[in-house]
Amino acid sequence: MLVAAAVCPCPPLLVPAVAAGAAPELDAARAACTDALGVLAAVRPDRLIVVGPTRQEDAETYPEGTPGSFRGFGVDVGVRLGRETAAGVEADAGARRPLPPSLAVAAWLLERTGWSDAPIEGLAVGESLARDQCTAIGRDLAARAGRVALLVMGDASACRTLKAPGYLDERAEPFDAAAGRALGAADLAALRALDVELARQLMVSGRAPWQVLAGAATDADLTGTLLYEDAPYGVGYVVASWS
Repeated sequence: MLVAAAVCPCPPLLVPAVAAGAAPELDAARAACTDALGVLAAVRPDRLIVVGPTRQEDAETYPEGTPGSFRGFGVDVGVRLGRETAAGVEADAGARRPLPPSLAVAAWLLERTGWSDAPIEGLAVGESLARDQCTAIGRDLAARAGRVALLVMGDASACRTLKAPGYLDERAEPFDAAAGRALGAADLAALRALDVELARQLMVSGRAPWQVLAGAATDADLTGTLLYEDAPYGVGYVVASWS
């Protein structure tokens, strides 16, 4: 059963080496992510599952120990999802796909906060997955252990300003506000109701992971707290904790 969740954004700029000191606007977001991960640690889960978006069409799992890096963003910084000596990972590490960017950012956050409280696994979900697929995946994740915690990565719209990656779209701010309210209030119905096609148009990478969370929390009766909401660089970022 799901006992806690943390919702964090996943821009590589959260990693200071990637930002090269040029993104102080994200200091508050980093601090909020640390607070959200503290809530996860406090509940002492049996398993932590990290869920993040991917451009692939389906869902793919990543076992503990899977490596990732930010070399694609111009810096020689490597990360690993959880323990370095996870069983069965070292032997075939070269054959495994590296972590996608969203899970690499999650791995960096976990390393930064010194996570060592429970085994970890990663799940990358396709940004185009249908609502029902996402909620079904979430229900399956919640049944993985007696006490499951989720770290849910994903950004809101990328269309908040003229200089945003998706340019300015007047629908972006209302969408982000609705998503922020739902995440801050642990409103499962509102999360399930997020418009899949509109989210695609607004470049919302978090829609599928958030709906996975809604599925996982179906029988959990959790309370949400909104820790951060802003749109630096024209992209909406939300941090929330559920417990």
